[in-house]
Amino acid sequence: QVRLVESGGGLVQAGDSLRLSCATSGGTFSLYAMGWFRQAPGKEREFVGAINLSGSNTNYADSVKGRFTISRDNAKNTVYLQMNSLKPEDTAVYYCAADLWGSSSDYDYWGQGTQVTVSS
Repeated sequence: QVRLVESGGGLVQAGDSLRLSCATSGGTFSLYAMGWFRQAPGKEREFVGAINLSGSNTNYADSVKGRFTISRDNAKNTVYLQMNSLKPEDTAVYYCAADLWGSSSDYDYWGQGTQVTVSS
């Protein structure tokens, strides 16, 4: 019933910015902590960042701290990933995920992913 749909990916140059969106439906968005993950070819899925139910707290992987920002708009049932100063190593498929009550790192629902490609 719960669906997550990512959008906003694309091909950009190093140093550019991109904003990803994750639109949700079928559930009560405010009851879910939201996370962003990414997976590059030949690599394991990597945690990018997460935001709590109210949006008052966020945490990020060291590799993206200072460059990426997660936010959420509970009125729009949408979570965002603002990506600045993009690097070629940021190239990956980016996924959003929902964790009911934010009680664990084992997320309950996942989106289909959106491709981000950063060229040098």
